Amino acid sequence: MTLAETRPNPAVILVADDDRAIRTVLTQALARQGYEVRTASTAATLWRWVADGQGHLVITDVIMPDENGLDLLARIRHLRPDLRVIVMSAQNTLMTAIKATERGAFEYLPKPFDLKDLIQIVERALAGPAPKPEELDADQAEDMLHIIGRSPPMQDIYRTMARLMATDLTVMILGESGTGKELIARALHGYGKRRDGPFIAVNMAAIPKELIESELFGHERGAFTGAVARLSGRFEQAQGGTLFLDEIGDMPPEAQTRLLRVLQEGEYVTVGGRTPIQADVRIIAATHRDLRALIGQGLFREDLYYRLNVVPIRVPPLRERSQDIPALVRHFMAQAVENGLPGKSIDLAAMQKLQAHRWPGNVRELENLVRRLCALYAEEVIDVAAIDAELAEARRPVDSEEHSGGEGLSAVVERHLREYFAAHTDGLPASGVYDRIVREIERPLISLSLAATRGNQLRAAELLGLNRNTLRKKIRELDIQPARGLK
Repeated sequence: MTLAETRPNPAVILVADDDRAIRTVLTQALARQGYEVRTASTAATLWRWVADGQGHLVITDVIMPDENGLDLLARIRHLRPDLRVIVMSAQNTLMTAIKATERGAFEYLPKPFDLKDLIQIVERALAGPAPKPEELDADQAEDMLHIIGRSPPMQDIYRTMARLMATDLTVMILGESGTGKELIARALHGYGKRRDGPFIAVNMAAIPKELIESELFGHERGAFTGAVARLSGRFEQAQGGTLFLDEIGDMPPEAQTRLLRVLQEGEYVTVGGRTPIQADVRIIAATHRDLRALIGQGLFREDLYYRLNVVPIRVPPLRERSQDIPALVRHFMAQAVENGLPGKSIDLAAMQKLQAHRWPGNVRELENLVRRLCALYAEEVIDVAAIDAELAEARRPVDSEEHSGGEGLSAVVERHLREYFAAHTDGLPASGVYDRIVREIERPLISLSLAATRGNQLRAAELLGLNRNTLRKKIRELDIQPARGLK
Protein backbone atom coordinates (compact mmCIF):
# COMPACT_ATOMS: atom_id res chain seq x y z
CA MET A 1 0.00 0.00 0.00
CA THR A 2 1.39 3.39 -0.98
CA LEU A 3 1.28 6.56 1.11
CA ALA A 4 -1.28 8.02 -1.29
CA GLU A 5 -3.67 5.11 -0.67
CA THR A 6 -3.66 5.77 3.09
CA ARG A 7 -4.81 9.41 2.71
CA PRO A 8 -8.55 10.24 2.87
CA ASN A 9 -7.97 12.46 -0.17
CA PRO A 10 -5.16 12.05 -2.69
CA ALA A 11 -2.15 14.33 -2.25
CA VAL A 12 -1.89 17.03 -4.89
CA ILE A 13 1.52 17.24 -6.56
CA LEU A 14 2.44 20.32 -8.59
CA VAL A 15 4.87 19.55 -11.43
CA ALA A 16 6.64 22.33 -13.34
CA ASP A 17 8.82 21.60 -16.38
CA ASP A 18 8.94 23.20 -19.82
CA ASP A 19 9.48 19.76 -21.41
CA ARG A 20 6.08 18.28 -22.29
CA ALA A 21 7.45 14.72 -22.44
CA ILE A 22 8.74 14.95 -18.87
CA ARG A 23 5.43 16.38 -17.65
CA THR A 24 3.59 13.47 -19.30
CA VAL A 25 5.88 10.80 -17.89
CA LEU A 26 5.72 12.21 -14.36
CA THR A 27 1.94 12.61 -14.53
CA GLN A 28 1.49 8.97 -15.53
CA ALA A 29 3.95 7.62 -12.95
CA LEU A 30 2.52 9.65 -10.05
CA ALA A 31 -1.11 9.04 -11.04
CA ARG A 32 -0.47 5.27 -10.95
CA GLN A 33 0.53 5.74 -7.31
CA GLY A 34 -2.80 7.40 -6.55
CA TYR A 35 -1.65 11.05 -6.51
CA GLU A 36 -3.45 13.96 -8.13
CA VAL A 37 -1.04 15.72 -10.49
CA ARG A 38 -1.20 19.26 -11.91
CA THR A 39 1.42 20.29 -14.42
CA ALA A 40 2.72 23.67 -15.55
CA SER A 41 5.19 24.71 -18.22
CA THR A 42 6.15 28.03 -16.58
CA ALA A 43 7.31 29.21 -13.19
CA ALA A 44 4.59 31.87 -13.19
CA THR A 45 1.80 29.27 -13.26
CA LEU A 46 3.46 27.24 -10.52
CA TRP A 47 3.91 30.33 -8.37
CA ARG A 48 0.24 31.26 -8.76
CA TRP A 49 -0.84 27.82 -7.55
CA VAL A 50 1.56 27.95 -4.59
CA ALA A 51 0.42 31.48 -3.66
CA ASP A 52 -3.19 30.26 -3.74
CA GLY A 53 -2.33 27.57 -1.19
CA GLN A 54 -2.63 24.67 -3.62
CA GLY A 55 -0.57 21.49 -3.60
CA HIS A 56 0.99 19.24 -0.98
CA LEU A 57 4.29 18.85 -2.86
CA VAL A 58 6.16 20.61 -5.66
CA ILE A 59 8.42 19.01 -8.26
CA THR A 60 10.15 21.65 -10.37
CA ASP A 61 12.85 21.90 -13.00
CA VAL A 62 15.66 24.46 -12.61
CA ILE A 63 15.72 25.89 -16.13
CA MET A 64 12.29 27.40 -16.88
CA PRO A 65 11.42 29.82 -19.70
CA ASP A 66 10.43 32.69 -17.40
CA GLU A 67 12.36 32.16 -14.14
CA ASN A 68 15.12 30.04 -12.67
CA GLY A 69 13.62 27.29 -10.54
CA LEU A 70 16.13 27.89 -7.75
CA ASP A 71 15.03 31.53 -7.45
CA LEU A 72 11.42 30.36 -7.36
CA LEU A 73 12.33 27.80 -4.71
CA ALA A 74 13.56 30.55 -2.38
CA ARG A 75 10.26 32.42 -2.75
CA ILE A 76 8.24 29.26 -2.14
CA ARG A 77 10.17 28.53 1.03
CA HIS A 78 9.60 32.08 2.24
CA LEU A 79 5.86 32.02 1.53
CA ARG A 80 5.09 28.41 2.49
CA PRO A 81 7.98 26.99 4.56
CA ASP A 82 6.13 23.69 5.18
CA LEU A 83 5.62 22.95 1.47
CA ARG A 84 8.16 20.37 0.33
CA VAL A 85 9.95 20.99 -2.97
CA ILE A 86 11.84 18.46 -5.08
CA VAL A 87 14.24 20.03 -7.58
CA MET A 88 15.23 18.25 -10.79
CA SER A 89 17.87 19.47 -13.22
CA ALA A 90 19.84 18.46 -16.28
CA GLN A 91 22.66 20.84 -15.30
CA ASN A 92 24.00 18.22 -12.90
CA THR A 93 26.74 20.26 -11.24
CA LEU A 94 27.84 20.47 -7.62
CA MET A 95 26.68 24.08 -7.49
CA THR A 96 23.17 23.08 -8.56
CA ALA A 97 22.97 20.48 -5.79
CA ILE A 98 24.39 22.88 -3.21
CA LYS A 99 22.10 25.77 -4.17
CA ALA A 100 19.03 23.54 -4.24
CA THR A 101 19.82 22.26 -0.76
CA GLU A 102 20.75 25.59 0.82
CA ARG A 103 17.58 27.20 -0.54
CA GLY A 104 15.45 24.55 1.10
CA ALA A 105 14.84 21.76 -1.42
CA PHE A 106 13.72 18.50 0.15
CA GLU A 107 15.71 16.58 -2.45
CA TYR A 108 17.74 17.21 -5.60
CA LEU A 109 17.38 14.84 -8.56
CA PRO A 110 19.77 15.03 -11.53
CA LYS A 111 18.26 14.18 -14.90
CA PRO A 112 17.87 11.52 -16.13
CA PHE A 113 16.60 9.72 -13.03
CA ASP A 114 14.86 6.46 -12.23
CA LEU A 115 11.11 6.84 -11.71
CA LYS A 116 11.30 4.36 -8.82
CA ASP A 117 13.73 6.70 -7.07
CA LEU A 118 11.37 9.62 -7.66
CA ILE A 119 8.39 7.74 -6.20
CA GLN A 120 10.38 6.86 -3.06
CA ILE A 121 11.45 10.48 -2.62
CA VAL A 122 7.87 11.68 -3.11
CA GLU A 123 6.66 9.30 -0.41
CA ARG A 124 9.35 10.48 2.00
CA ALA A 125 8.62 14.12 1.25
CA LEU A 126 4.93 13.71 1.97
CA ALA A 127 5.59 11.70 5.14
CA GLY A 128 7.94 14.06 6.99
CA PRO A 129 9.07 17.68 7.32
CA ALA A 130 11.60 19.19 4.98
CA PRO A 131 15.05 19.93 6.40
CA LYS A 132 16.00 23.53 7.06
CA PRO A 133 19.69 23.84 6.18
CA GLU A 134 21.80 26.84 7.02
CA GLU A 135 21.85 29.35 4.17
CA LEU A 136 24.94 29.84 2.05
CA ASP A 137 25.51 33.14 0.31
CA ALA A 138 25.22 32.46 -3.44
CA ASP A 139 27.92 34.93 -4.44
CA GLN A 140 30.32 33.36 -1.98
CA ALA A 141 29.50 29.88 -3.26
CA GLU A 142 30.22 30.87 -6.87
CA ASP A 143 33.76 31.86 -5.89
CA MET A 144 34.53 28.48 -4.32
CA LEU A 145 36.03 25.35 -5.79
CA HIS A 146 34.27 23.78 -8.76
CA ILE A 147 34.37 20.00 -9.00
CA ILE A 148 34.15 18.89 -12.62
CA GLY A 149 31.86 16.01 -13.58
CA ARG A 150 28.23 15.21 -14.37
CA SER A 151 28.42 11.43 -14.48
CA PRO A 152 26.07 9.40 -12.23
CA PRO A 153 28.84 8.57 -9.71
CA MET A 154 29.65 12.26 -9.33
CA GLN A 155 25.95 13.09 -8.96
CA ASP A 156 25.79 10.74 -5.97
CA ILE A 157 28.72 12.61 -4.43
CA TYR A 158 27.07 16.01 -5.04
CA ARG A 159 23.87 14.91 -3.35
CA THR A 160 25.76 13.55 -0.35
CA MET A 161 27.81 16.73 -0.03
CA ALA A 162 24.71 18.90 -0.23
CA ARG A 163 23.16 16.97 2.67
CA LEU A 164 26.33 17.40 4.73
CA MET A 165 26.54 21.17 4.25
CA ALA A 166 24.84 22.12 7.53
CA THR A 167 26.44 19.38 9.64
CA ASP A 168 29.70 18.75 11.50
CA LEU A 169 29.67 15.01 10.82
CA THR A 170 33.01 13.28 10.40
CA VAL A 171 33.58 12.21 6.79
CA MET A 172 35.80 9.48 5.34
CA ILE A 173 36.75 10.02 1.68
CA LEU A 174 37.80 6.83 -0.09
CA GLY A 175 39.42 6.59 -3.48
CA GLU A 176 42.50 5.82 -5.50
CA SER A 177 45.41 8.25 -5.64
CA GLY A 178 44.80 11.14 -8.00
CA THR A 179 40.99 11.03 -7.89
CA GLY A 180 40.62 14.40 -6.15
CA LYS A 181 39.93 13.46 -2.53
CA GLU A 182 41.37 16.70 -1.17
CA LEU A 183 39.22 18.69 -3.60
CA ILE A 184 36.15 16.99 -2.12
CA ALA A 185 37.37 17.79 1.40
CA ARG A 186 37.98 21.45 0.56
CA ALA A 187 34.52 21.72 -0.98
CA LEU A 188 32.90 20.17 2.11
CA HIS A 189 34.65 22.83 4.18
CA GLY A 190 34.03 25.68 1.75
CA TYR A 191 30.30 25.00 1.50
CA GLY A 192 29.86 24.01 5.16
CA LYS A 193 29.04 25.77 8.39
CA ARG A 194 32.76 26.14 9.26
CA ARG A 195 33.68 27.88 6.01
CA ASP A 196 34.81 31.02 7.86
CA GLY A 197 37.34 28.98 9.85
CA PRO A 198 40.68 27.58 8.67
CA PHE A 199 41.12 24.49 6.48
CA ILE A 200 44.25 22.61 7.55
CA ALA A 201 45.45 19.63 5.49
CA VAL A 202 47.91 17.04 6.82
CA ASN A 203 49.33 14.18 4.76
CA MET A 204 50.07 11.30 7.13
CA ALA A 205 52.32 9.58 4.57
CA ALA A 206 54.57 12.64 4.26
CA ILE A 207 55.45 12.98 7.97
CA PRO A 208 58.05 10.79 9.72
CA LYS A 209 56.24 8.46 12.12
CA GLU A 210 58.12 9.74 15.15
CA LEU A 211 56.95 13.31 14.45
CA ILE A 212 53.27 12.74 13.68
CA GLU A 213 52.00 13.20 17.25
CA SER A 214 53.92 16.46 17.63
CA GLU A 215 52.70 17.59 14.20
CA LEU A 216 49.06 16.92 15.06
CA PHE A 217 48.86 17.88 18.72
CA GLY A 218 51.82 20.22 19.16
CA HIS A 219 54.48 19.98 21.86
CA GLU A 220 55.71 21.88 24.88
CA ARG A 221 59.17 23.26 25.32
CA GLY A 222 61.51 20.53 26.53
CA ALA A 223 59.07 17.73 25.65
CA PHE A 224 61.88 15.93 23.81
CA THR A 225 65.39 16.58 22.56
CA GLY A 226 65.27 19.49 20.14
CA ALA A 227 61.98 20.92 21.45
CA VAL A 228 63.46 24.33 22.24
CA ALA A 229 60.09 26.13 22.11
CA ARG A 230 56.39 25.40 22.28
CA LEU A 231 54.93 24.40 18.91
CA SER A 232 51.24 24.57 18.03
CA GLY A 233 49.89 21.46 16.34
CA ARG A 234 47.51 21.11 13.43
CA PHE A 235 44.54 20.64 15.76
CA GLU A 236 45.24 24.01 17.33
CA GLN A 237 45.76 25.62 13.92
CA ALA A 238 42.43 24.20 12.68
CA GLN A 239 40.45 25.41 15.72
CA GLY A 240 37.01 26.53 14.57
CA GLY A 241 37.53 25.02 11.14
CA THR A 242 38.30 21.72 9.42
CA LEU A 243 41.24 19.35 9.81
CA PHE A 244 41.80 17.15 6.76
CA LEU A 245 43.78 14.01 7.58
CA ASP A 246 44.94 12.67 4.23
CA GLU A 247 46.26 9.09 3.90
CA ILE A 248 44.89 8.23 7.33
CA GLY A 249 45.83 4.58 6.71
CA ASP A 250 49.50 5.55 7.19
CA MET A 251 48.97 6.89 10.72
CA PRO A 252 51.09 4.95 13.26
CA PRO A 253 49.33 3.10 16.13
CA GLU A 254 50.36 5.56 18.88
CA ALA A 255 48.89 8.52 17.00
CA GLN A 256 45.75 6.48 16.24
CA THR A 257 45.16 6.07 19.95
CA ARG A 258 45.47 9.80 20.60
CA LEU A 259 43.23 10.66 17.66
CA LEU A 260 40.59 8.26 18.97
CA ARG A 261 40.59 10.12 22.28
CA VAL A 262 40.01 13.42 20.48
CA LEU A 263 37.05 11.94 18.62
CA GLN A 264 35.61 10.38 21.79
CA GLU A 265 36.28 13.11 24.35
CA GLY A 266 36.59 16.22 22.19
CA GLU A 267 39.92 17.15 23.76
CA TYR A 268 43.64 16.48 23.43
CA VAL A 269 46.93 17.08 25.24
CA THR A 270 50.10 18.38 23.63
CA VAL A 271 53.21 16.22 23.65
CA GLY A 272 54.81 16.93 27.03
CA GLY A 273 51.73 18.80 28.21
CA ARG A 274 49.27 18.03 31.00
CA THR A 275 46.33 20.37 30.49
CA PRO A 276 43.55 19.07 28.19
CA ILE A 277 42.66 21.39 25.31
CA GLN A 278 39.16 21.43 23.85
CA ALA A 279 39.13 20.54 20.14
CA ASP A 280 36.60 22.59 18.18
CA VAL A 281 37.45 20.95 14.86
CA ARG A 282 35.61 19.04 12.18
CA ILE A 283 37.53 15.96 11.00
CA ILE A 284 37.62 14.84 7.38
CA ALA A 285 39.84 11.84 6.65
CA ALA A 286 40.89 10.27 3.36
CA THR A 287 42.75 7.19 2.19
CA HIS A 288 43.47 5.15 -0.91
CA ARG A 289 44.10 2.07 1.21
CA ASP A 290 41.70 -0.69 2.31
CA LEU A 291 41.26 0.13 5.99
CA ARG A 292 39.35 -3.09 6.68
CA ALA A 293 42.33 -5.07 5.40
CA LEU A 294 44.64 -2.99 7.60
CA ILE A 295 42.37 -3.75 10.58
CA GLY A 296 42.69 -7.46 9.81
CA GLN A 297 46.48 -7.08 9.76
CA GLY A 298 46.47 -5.27 13.09
CA LEU A 299 47.72 -2.03 11.51
CA PHE A 300 44.62 0.12 12.04
CA ARG A 301 42.32 0.38 15.05
CA GLU A 302 38.81 -0.89 14.40
CA ASP A 303 37.25 1.52 16.91
CA LEU A 304 38.98 4.47 15.21
CA TYR A 305 37.73 3.25 11.84
CA TYR A 306 34.12 3.43 12.99
CA ARG A 307 34.66 6.87 14.54
CA LEU A 308 36.05 8.20 11.26
CA ASN A 309 33.73 6.37 8.89
CA VAL A 310 30.55 8.16 10.01
CA VAL A 311 29.77 9.31 6.45
CA PRO A 312 31.80 7.56 3.75
CA ILE A 313 32.22 9.19 0.33
CA ARG A 314 33.74 7.04 -2.39
CA VAL A 315 35.40 9.05 -5.14
CA PRO A 316 35.29 6.94 -8.34
CA PRO A 317 38.43 6.38 -10.41
CA LEU A 318 38.47 8.20 -13.73
CA ARG A 319 37.93 4.96 -15.65
CA GLU A 320 34.49 4.67 -14.00
CA ARG A 321 33.40 8.13 -15.14
CA SER A 322 34.93 8.42 -18.60
CA GLN A 323 32.01 10.58 -19.76
CA ASP A 324 33.46 13.37 -17.57
CA ILE A 325 36.78 13.38 -19.47
CA PRO A 326 35.76 15.93 -22.15
CA ALA A 327 34.70 18.45 -19.50
CA LEU A 328 37.87 17.81 -17.51
CA VAL A 329 40.04 18.28 -20.59
CA ARG A 330 38.35 21.60 -21.41
CA HIS A 331 38.79 22.71 -17.81
CA PHE A 332 42.50 21.85 -17.72
CA MET A 333 43.07 23.50 -21.11
CA ALA A 334 41.42 26.70 -19.84
CA GLN A 335 43.66 26.55 -16.75
CA ALA A 336 46.71 26.14 -18.99
CA VAL A 337 45.78 29.31 -20.88
CA GLU A 338 45.43 31.17 -17.56
CA ASN A 339 48.96 30.01 -16.73
CA GLY A 340 50.34 31.46 -19.94
CA LEU A 341 50.33 28.38 -22.17
CA PRO A 342 48.87 28.54 -25.70
CA GLY A 343 45.22 27.64 -26.17
CA LYS A 344 44.44 24.23 -27.68
CA SER A 345 41.48 22.11 -28.66
CA ILE A 346 41.20 18.39 -29.23
CA ASP A 347 39.51 16.52 -32.07
CA LEU A 348 36.82 13.86 -31.65
CA ALA A 349 39.03 10.82 -32.34
CA ALA A 350 41.63 12.05 -29.86
CA MET A 351 38.96 12.60 -27.22
CA GLN A 352 37.59 9.11 -27.76
CA LYS A 353 41.10 7.73 -27.29
CA LEU A 354 41.36 9.58 -23.96
CA GLN A 355 38.00 8.20 -22.87
CA ALA A 356 39.10 4.64 -23.69
CA HIS A 357 42.33 4.91 -21.65
CA ARG A 358 42.41 3.28 -18.19
CA TRP A 359 44.07 6.24 -16.39
CA PRO A 360 45.92 4.50 -13.55
CA GLY A 361 46.92 7.96 -12.28
CA ASN A 362 43.31 9.17 -12.51
CA VAL A 363 42.47 12.88 -12.81
CA ARG A 364 45.98 13.94 -11.80
CA GLU A 365 47.42 11.95 -14.71
CA LEU A 366 44.93 13.51 -17.13
CA GLU A 367 45.76 17.01 -15.90
CA ASN A 368 49.48 16.46 -16.42
CA LEU A 369 48.90 15.09 -19.91
CA VAL A 370 46.80 18.10 -20.91
CA ARG A 371 49.48 20.47 -19.66
CA ARG A 372 52.09 18.65 -21.75
CA LEU A 373 49.88 18.84 -24.82
CA CYS A 374 49.46 22.58 -24.39
CA ALA A 375 53.15 23.18 -23.72
CA LEU A 376 54.87 20.88 -26.20
CA TYR A 377 52.67 20.64 -29.29
CA ALA A 378 52.59 23.41 -31.90
CA GLU A 379 49.28 22.32 -33.43
CA GLU A 380 46.20 24.21 -32.31
CA VAL A 381 44.06 21.07 -32.64
CA ILE A 382 45.43 17.98 -30.90
CA ASP A 383 44.85 14.84 -32.97
CA VAL A 384 44.82 11.14 -32.13
CA ALA A 385 48.46 10.68 -33.19
CA ALA A 386 49.57 13.07 -30.46
CA ILE A 387 47.45 11.24 -27.88
CA ASP A 388 48.85 7.87 -28.96
CA ALA A 389 52.39 9.20 -28.61
CA GLU A 390 51.74 10.65 -25.16
CA LEU A 391 50.00 7.56 -23.81
CA ALA A 392 52.74 5.31 -25.18
CA GLU A 393 55.36 7.51 -23.51
CA ALA A 394 53.43 7.42 -20.24
CA ARG A 395 53.50 3.62 -20.31
CA ARG A 396 57.14 3.30 -21.35
CA PRO A 397 58.90 3.80 -17.97
CA VAL A 398 56.82 1.07 -16.36
CA ASP A 399 57.61 -1.48 -19.05
CA SER A 400 61.13 -0.44 -20.07
CA GLU A 401 64.24 -2.41 -19.20
CA GLU A 402 65.96 0.62 -17.71
CA HIS A 403 63.28 0.89 -15.02
CA SER A 404 62.45 -2.77 -14.48
CA GLY A 405 65.97 -4.15 -14.57
CA GLY A 406 65.19 -6.27 -17.63
CA GLU A 407 61.86 -8.01 -18.07
CA GLY A 408 59.05 -6.42 -16.05
CA LEU A 409 57.48 -8.43 -13.23
CA SER A 410 54.07 -8.54 -14.93
CA ALA A 411 55.70 -9.82 -18.11
CA VAL A 412 57.60 -12.50 -16.18
CA VAL A 413 54.41 -13.69 -14.47
CA GLU A 414 52.48 -13.67 -17.75
CA ARG A 415 55.21 -15.68 -19.51
CA HIS A 416 55.24 -18.17 -16.65
CA LEU A 417 51.45 -18.61 -16.82
CA ARG A 418 51.49 -19.02 -20.61
CA GLU A 419 54.11 -21.77 -20.29
CA TYR A 420 52.14 -23.39 -17.47
CA PHE A 421 48.86 -23.51 -19.40
CA ALA A 422 50.60 -24.56 -22.62
CA ALA A 423 52.21 -27.47 -20.80
CA HIS A 424 48.89 -28.65 -19.34
CA THR A 425 46.54 -28.34 -22.32
CA ASP A 426 45.76 -32.07 -22.15
CA GLY A 427 45.33 -32.28 -18.42
CA LEU A 428 44.62 -29.06 -16.55
CA PRO A 429 43.98 -29.48 -12.82
CA ALA A 430 40.33 -29.42 -11.84
CA SER A 431 40.84 -26.37 -9.59
CA GLY A 432 43.31 -24.56 -7.36
CA VAL A 433 45.35 -22.78 -10.03
CA TYR A 434 44.94 -19.40 -8.33
CA ASP A 435 46.18 -20.64 -4.94
CA ARG A 436 49.05 -22.51 -6.60
CA ILE A 437 50.28 -19.42 -8.48
CA VAL A 438 49.89 -17.14 -5.46
CA ARG A 439 51.85 -19.64 -3.35
CA GLU A 440 54.67 -19.69 -5.90
CA ILE A 441 54.96 -15.89 -5.73
CA GLU A 442 54.37 -15.62 -1.98
CA ARG A 443 57.10 -18.02 -0.90
CA PRO A 444 60.09 -16.26 -2.57
CA LEU A 445 58.65 -12.86 -1.65
CA ILE A 446 58.60 -13.70 2.06
CA SER A 447 61.91 -15.55 1.93
CA LEU A 448 63.72 -12.65 0.28
CA SER A 449 62.09 -10.14 2.66
CA LEU A 450 63.35 -12.14 5.64
CA ALA A 451 66.78 -12.36 4.04
CA ALA A 452 66.84 -8.61 3.41
CA THR A 453 66.02 -7.94 7.08
CA ARG A 454 68.48 -10.62 8.31
CA GLY A 455 65.68 -12.73 9.72
CA ASN A 456 64.04 -9.90 11.69
CA GLN A 457 60.37 -10.91 11.44
CA LEU A 458 59.05 -7.65 12.88
CA ARG A 459 60.97 -5.61 10.30
CA ALA A 460 59.99 -8.03 7.51
CA ALA A 461 56.33 -7.71 8.50
CA GLU A 462 56.59 -3.91 8.29
CA LEU A 463 58.33 -4.20 4.91
CA LEU A 464 55.57 -6.43 3.55
CA GLY A 465 52.73 -4.49 5.20
CA LEU A 466 51.61 -7.56 7.14
CA ASN A 467 50.74 -8.16 10.78
CA ARG A 468 53.58 -9.97 12.56
CA ASN A 469 51.28 -12.85 13.54
CA THR A 470 50.11 -13.17 9.93
CA LEU A 471 53.73 -13.34 8.76
CA ARG A 472 54.55 -16.03 11.34
CA LYS A 473 51.55 -18.07 10.17
CA LYS A 474 52.64 -17.85 6.54
CA ILE A 475 56.22 -18.82 7.46
CA ARG A 476 54.86 -21.99 9.08
CA GLU A 477 52.41 -22.75 6.25
CA LEU A 478 55.04 -22.26 3.54
CA ASP A 479 57.78 -24.01 5.56
CA ILE A 480 60.19 -21.10 5.10
CA GLN A 481 63.54 -21.55 6.83
CA PRO A 482 65.09 -18.67 8.87
CA ALA A 483 67.25 -16.38 6.78
CA ARG A 484 70.58 -14.86 7.77
CA GLY A 485 71.07 -12.32 5.01
CA LEU A 486 70.41 -11.55 1.40
CA LYS A 487 73.05 -13.06 -0.82
